[in-house]
Amino acid sequence: MSQTMIIRLLKTSIVLGLCLIVTGHTLLVSNYFTVEHGIKGIIIAAACIAVGVLLSLPTKIYLTVLLMEAEKRYLKNHKSTHSK
Repeated sequence: MSQTMIIRLLKTSIVLGLCLIVTGHTLLVSNYFTVEHGIKGIIIAAACIAVGVLLSLPTKIYLTVLLMEAEKRYLKNHKSTHSK
């Protein structure tokens, strides 16, 4: 799998994770959902938030590492061209 495809997959994972976090929060805040479903509704909303966090955090770390490596390469190339 190419690096571009991996980055696209990770960005999709971040967006999906954030959507699940917002959905879980909305379910917890909405009075109708918690009253209608009781403790099971709270568990469903908490599960949405947990899965959203699991999807979004590791991908952010991986993308940060990729950006740091790209910055190192850029600075290395930038210094070598200015020193000539």
